[in-house]
Amino acid sequence: MAGDSDLLDDIYNAFDPFQPLSPGDPVYVDLRAVRGDENIEVLGKKISRSKRMTCQLYAGHRGAGKSTELLRLKEYLEKRDFWVVDFAADEQDIDPEDTQYTDILLACTRHLLEDLKYANASPVLNWLRDRWQELKDLALTEIEFESLSVESQIGQFAKLTANLRAVPTLRHQIRSKVDPQTVTLMTALNEFIAEAKKRLPSGRKKLAVIVDNLDRMVLAIQESGRSNHEEIFIDRSEQLKALDCHLIYTVPISMVYSSRANSLREIYSDPQVLPMIMVQTSTGEIHQPGFEKIKEVITKRVRKFDRTSSLETDIFDSAETLQQLCLMSGGHVRNLLLLVQAAIDHTEDLPISAKAVRRSITDARETYRRTVEDNQWRLLAEVAGSKQIRNDNDYRSLLFTRCILEYCSEEAGERLHWYDVHPLLRGVREFQEAVEQMKS
Repeated sequence: MAGDSDLLDDIYNAFDPFQPLSPGDPVYVDLRAVRGDENIEVLGKKISRSKRMTCQLYAGHRGAGKSTELLRLKEYLEKRDFWVVDFAADEQDIDPEDTQYTDILLACTRHLLEDLKYANASPVLNWLRDRWQELKDLALTEIEFESLSVESQIGQFAKLTANLRAVPTLRHQIRSKVDPQTVTLMTALNEFIAEAKKRLPSGRKKLAVIVDNLDRMVLAIQESGRSNHEEIFIDRSEQLKALDCHLIYTVPISMVYSSRANSLREIYSDPQVLPMIMVQTSTGEIHQPGFEKIKEVITKRVRKFDRTSSLETDIFDSAETLQQLCLMSGGHVRNLLLLVQAAIDHTEDLPISAKAVRRSITDARETYRRTVEDNQWRLLAEVAGSKQIRNDNDYRSLLFTRCILEYCSEEAGERLHWYDVHPLLRGVREFQEAVEQMKS
């Protein structure tokens, strides 16, 4: 296989870590059995069976596969006569480093207007027109609103949300103008939704909105002493739930494991959490079913371009090299894809060598080492021993940064959640020293 650079390039691109899989993609692997039987269709059933509007939260580590699962949820709902508006909020609308509720409302408004163009948008456009003199400078335009076509008027919302994300100097000004008017905007938006639901395309009977990537919002403590996560998902919960349609928001995993977990349950019902693929047991042995599934993730992507070569001798130089790669991913899908791509970066010809895989692991390990603060090594050592986390901001921070991973297994018919240090960190000197200090 030496010299087959085209195949190597194809394999490299098959492991794109930032591209969610569409429903029906042949490389999709059903991982429910090694994720504690976690199933996105449970959310779908809650929504499709309910006679009232629902608001659901969906959580998990970044890169665990939430976006792929949410695309499957969209397909599930569409097969049950839903019209689904879905968008990744951080791509055009919000800055994960600085997000407030107003940003989310404007993003929902923008995408509903754009996706439901067949409906009469007058309620929302009238709201915008009445405030145009205050807002037009913030949309960076001198155009008179009345002179625009309906499509161009809708485009002004896109400009506002784009500036929220891209122009930090305008962010506070936009919020200060819109925030006092969120109740009137919500009223106008619900009038628009009510009109849209009467005119859904043929065969569609219900409306759902999926807002992805809110889980990427970085935790920030406000002057009030409360976190931005609390202010959005707790303090503004009534507004988040107020849209007259079914709603699914992703939520930071650190919020689900905070002291406000019970509040979330009472407000939204239990958030669904997508755990890691369990490639090792809590006692450190290889979990063969999970290990085979993580290999299947690799196999299916390779088989798109090469259906005959052996994964363990032709694509990788040995079964041991492949095993090391799988175990070092921690069962985290994006980490797995990144490790494969990084190994290929150090490969001229197939097979991918043990040296290239070790280099990819070493580089990733150094990134994770820099993520951990000095006072957190002891916490990681504790988690490695207990397989549990405490209700503490430091632990939540380590969950958010994926230094601690969550797993779910079943024992005696009971689902058990447990936690472990990312396997990349186990080879870091500071972690090993913290473990030794705990023993002494």
